[in-house]
Amino acid sequence: MPRLLNRIATWLFGGSRNVARRARIVRARYDAATTTPDNRRHWAAADGLSARAANSPEVRRVLRNRARYEVANNSYARGIVTTLAHDCIGTGPRLQVQHDLARELERQFAGWAKAVGLAEKLRVMRMAVAQDGEAFALLVSNPMVSHNVKLDIQLIEADQVATPGLVPPQQPNATDGIEFDRWGNPTAYLVLDAHPGDPDFAAVATAKRVPAASMIHLFVPERAGQLRGVPEMTAALPLFAQLRRYTLAVIAAAETAADFSAVLFTDAPADGDVSEGEPFESLEIEKRTMVTLPAGYKLEQLRAEQPSTTYAEFKREILNEIARCLNMPYNIAACNSSGYNYASGRLDHQTYYKSIRVWRNRLETTVLDRIFATWLDEAALTVLPGPVGEDVPHQWFWDGFEHVDPAKEANAQATRLANNTTTLAYEYARQGRDWEEELRQRARELALMRELGIDTAGAITPITDTTDEDEYATQTDAN
Repeated sequence: MPRLLNRIATWLFGGSRNVARRARIVRARYDAATTTPDNRRHWAAADGLSARAANSPEVRRVLRNRARYEVANNSYARGIVTTLAHDCIGTGPRLQVQHDLARELERQFAGWAKAVGLAEKLRVMRMAVAQDGEAFALLVSNPMVSHNVKLDIQLIEADQVATPGLVPPQQPNATDGIEFDRWGNPTAYLVLDAHPGDPDFAAVATAKRVPAASMIHLFVPERAGQLRGVPEMTAALPLFAQLRRYTLAVIAAAETAADFSAVLFTDAPADGDVSEGEPFESLEIEKRTMVTLPAGYKLEQLRAEQPSTTYAEFKREILNEIARCLNMPYNIAACNSSGYNYASGRLDHQTYYKSIRVWRNRLETTVLDRIFATWLDEAALTVLPGPVGEDVPHQWFWDGFEHVDPAKEANAQATRLANNTTTLAYEYARQGRDWEEELRQRARELALMRELGIDTAGAITPITDTTDEDEYATQTDAN
């Protein structure tokens, strides 16, 4: 009987060695998952909260207030946020459509965008995402708009989109101020009648329910299930505090050293033959005078040692770390390229420009396309001869990025056009211009030149830049 059982076990499990191998439990180990006395305090704040729980209304309120405080009181924070908005939005987007009424559509939309201040409002929204975490824009009808299309964009701060009450009720298909359907699509937004920071804001506030079709919500989701945004500069907030503390400490040390003109001391032993002096007694010293010292005493002037030699390096590293969470290079954040050469400056800018292109795409899909669709419905009833259809093919043009060496860029552009590796549409789009409008303008200029008898047959000689990049880098480093 035991022999039969062994044969059955061998047939089922492949022998006793395999049985032992299958019974062995394999355990993997990660150093980062190990808690030791050395790292216990470092990981004490780590939690397993969901995105919704981690970004609770109170957490977002604290982060917003602190980010706004830094932007309002820290020159670097203000400059970084403003630069982000200026570089991303520029002078505003320009519309190009593919339609029989293309030129009329583009002209009317440009006039409306200027009337409502579209570019300025987009810059405010970009700044709000950086310091508040999110931006809200309500599509309303404003009879005061100086255009036949009365559509307007009313910006709302994130504080005002909230569920009224001291303790907002937890609903399965709703978060703070936003209601969702079963598939996670926003259906309505709750907008408080007054801003919570207004002096006349009542504790028991009321809110109006705004349909999702009339509200634009712009934020950067960083986790699955995240429904509200946190400031983009959240990770840098402690660094801003360190930067200001260090600067104030250096100033305080310099002022303390400057408060003392000189120190009177003696090298004589305690029982030596020297004049008695009161410890920490202050003496007035007149200007441009020579004084005699008590017997056995020496006079030494304090040496100013602030700021230290590491002061500039510390500020540079802190600013570099601050700007990293915003994909901004140091020389743009500090507005200082003295330590850069030509190649490293362009390399750092590539990451920054890619981030801007991603942000512009987000603005097009989340903000501009929705604004254009709403504007088109009203324009078809007011400024256009008739309906143009529900889906009008279009694209948006933005300000181009200026090249640090225009001569090199112009020659490179001419080479790409000559070997057919690019198109006029693409090259003009890189500059934020409409190629059709530019060609029409150029044709009008050439026609006028021929009418005035100005020679247009001579070819323009390309500018040859003889400056070597290594020489340029050496000169930049020297400066």
